[in-house]
Amino acid sequence: SLIILTTVPIIAYFVYRISHRFRRISKNIQDSMGDVGHICNEVIDGHREVKAFSSQMIEKQRFAIANQKNRRQRMKKIATEATAQPLIQFVAVIGLATVIYLATLPHWLDSISVGTFISFITAMFMILTPLKRLTKINSKLQAGIAAAQSIFNLIDQVPEQDKGNHHTTILQGDVKYQSVHFKYPTAHHSLLKDISFHVRPGETIAFVGHSGSGKTSLVNLLTRLYPLQSGEIMIDDIDIQQLPLGILRKHVAIVGQHVTLFNDTIANNIAYGQNNISEQHIIEAAKAAHAWSFIQTLPEGLATQIGENGILLSGGQRQRLAIARALLSQAPILILDEATASLDSQSEHHIQIALDNLKRNRTTLVIAHRLSTIEQADHILVIHEGRIVESGCHQQLLQLQGHYAQLHQLQFENTQ
Repeated sequence: SLIILTTVPIIAYFVYRISHRFRRISKNIQDSMGDVGHICNEVIDGHREVKAFSSQMIEKQRFAIANQKNRRQRMKKIATEATAQPLIQFVAVIGLATVIYLATLPHWLDSISVGTFISFITAMFMILTPLKRLTKINSKLQAGIAAAQSIFNLIDQVPEQDKGNHHTTILQGDVKYQSVHFKYPTAHHSLLKDISFHVRPGETIAFVGHSGSGKTSLVNLLTRLYPLQSGEIMIDDIDIQQLPLGILRKHVAIVGQHVTLFNDTIANNIAYGQNNISEQHIIEAAKAAHAWSFIQTLPEGLATQIGENGILLSGGQRQRLAIARALLSQAPILILDEATASLDSQSEHHIQIALDNLKRNRTTLVIAHRLSTIEQADHILVIHEGRIVESGCHQQLLQLQGHYAQLHQLQFENTQ
């Protein structure tokens, strides 16, 4: 019994080392499979660019390298599986052989009966089968643990803080930023510095500036997509930190440059996030967004499936559906983030009319690089290196001959 017990820590050590190796290899296999899938997805989505730049051989080499890495990891797993079972059984058999050898020595022959010897040997042989099963299941067990780690890491992420207790049902859309400072968690310097402005209900305020100056981050703070470092953001004199996220975001509609649509019908995409919306209301929103004209030409109208992220629609059509969605939400605050940036002149004309309908009686925050789209804004703020450097209406800013005037002159020359 003592001899058998001495093999237990040796077997436990080998099981520990083999389990650790199984887990590491399983994690590497998951990563390599992710690389293979990522390359496939990139090549399929970007097949036009691959063909246009004659990069088929480059992509084949990328895929071959990723696939070869995945094959090597799988071969390591197979080799470990093939080695683990014989190794552990070898240790157990050594213990068994040692017992048999000692039991046959003349000193022990007189003290051990045949029945005792056979019983002990039979019990030892019965241990081998569970050991064999243990080593077989260990591979699958460690692969499952490695797969679960990524899931557990996601589950362990800290959820959005939602401690608001001001359960108001109606907000008018009076927006006020007071000494707002913000930086991303991984950044060393503040992106926004001492931002303050006030927009009354129904007014339109526009933000202009060079790329990377913090305009999009500025408006994203309104819906608490990021936490504030300091300062306050108020809606109707209520700190947005006191509003539950559901209530806050219900009162803000967003139309961005990159529209997200779902693999569903046009009607469900327009009514997304709304409950018990009638078809008539959807049609009215589509008409106001100048989307009804092209919806009527589709084979199934509002019931037409638009594919993943609206792939069956053009850029202008997707943009008009996003505007219709915002119109249907009836939110008093509207954020327009480069809503017409990547459209042709005809599509931009239709969408600009739809946006004018959308902005009516709403507090609107507009981000635009095309200054022609914001000339009628009540206020224009020029953001430079995270600070407000100029503010006023279009004519006032032109007279200042500062940043805004330079941007306007540059765009005018490019147009000419």
